[in-house]
Amino acid sequence: MRAILLGGGLALLVSLLGTRVAIRRFTQWGYGQEIRDDGPTSHHTKRGTPTMGGVVIIAATLIGYFGAKVITMTAPSGSAWLLLFLFVGMGLVGFLDDFIKISKQRSLGLRSKAKMIGQTVIAVVFGFFALSPMLEDDHGRTPASEKISFLREIQWLSLPIILAIALIWLIVTATSNAVNLADGLDGLATGACVMVFGAYMLVNIWQNNQFCQEDPSATCYNVRDPLDLAVIAAAITGACFGFLWWNASPAAIFMGDTGSLALGGALAGFAILTRTELLLIILGGMFVLETVSVMLQVTWFKATKRVTGVGRRIFRIAPIHHHFEMLGWEQVTVVIRFWIITGLFVATGLGVFYAEWVARL
Repeated sequence: MRAILLGGGLALLVSLLGTRVAIRRFTQWGYGQEIRDDGPTSHHTKRGTPTMGGVVIIAATLIGYFGAKVITMTAPSGSAWLLLFLFVGMGLVGFLDDFIKISKQRSLGLRSKAKMIGQTVIAVVFGFFALSPMLEDDHGRTPASEKISFLREIQWLSLPIILAIALIWLIVTATSNAVNLADGLDGLATGACVMVFGAYMLVNIWQNNQFCQEDPSATCYNVRDPLDLAVIAAAITGACFGFLWWNASPAAIFMGDTGSLALGGALAGFAILTRTELLLIILGGMFVLETVSVMLQVTWFKATKRVTGVGRRIFRIAPIHHHFEMLGWEQVTVVIRFWIITGLFVATGLGVFYAEWVARL
């Protein structure tokens, strides 16, 4: 438990101070954000705001986690190494996207195919090692499971290894892109991530307290390294908290794809490694709404254009947070209300998680 407090505290401090340094340096280097022309016109005033702040979130998380391990004199677990690989790997894909935007002075970075290839490579490598016997612990537990899970493994839903890796790929790419879609207003994605990663920290602590040592049963959790995963969750939560100080409206810096893809990848990693894959749909419900709004918008536009020759839209603009802006809501109002929605989803998810354990007693 000491490592959890140390990881979160160190990451918070590094992020809070490091983001201020990043703002100054990125401004000097001209690392400013380009704004899409088809978005709300109010966003044009944000052009030139420093971006790639996700670098600070990633660095703060790594310093917080490894600092906690050094102070407590404990070694990182296999699950932790895998999750950090996914976190940093997705961040690297986002960094390339952001860097191209900055160097080319345009709102489009990596082409969609190139970005998907990068995400796919990281996700597949993660999935392969997460299911590999090479990372089994003394009781034969691998970091991930071939069984589909909701609140724990569903025993009769076991997949062949290829399909299990394909499912991991789907979860990782979908979640990283979902957080990326939500990162469109000052503090929206950052604040939401604080709540969802905080929830996973609590889930990991509970799983550790009810850990199956040798004989798995219905009232304990057969998850590898839950306490170490809780340290990473605390570190990411602290890093996002510190970054939010500077990212809240009016944002002095944006996380960019560097941050959003990294955070989305980490969320997917937690869902997979804690055997709560389907629970992520509830905990990350706000990100699901953002993604569904884009899917509905695109599908309806293409369908109506094919039938009538004129594409029609369900929302004024997607993702849905921009729709409410176009209706005249202030950015701060949209962000706070979406934070409230996130909080309700998180509270519901944690309630379902705890209720299932109580029902098994």
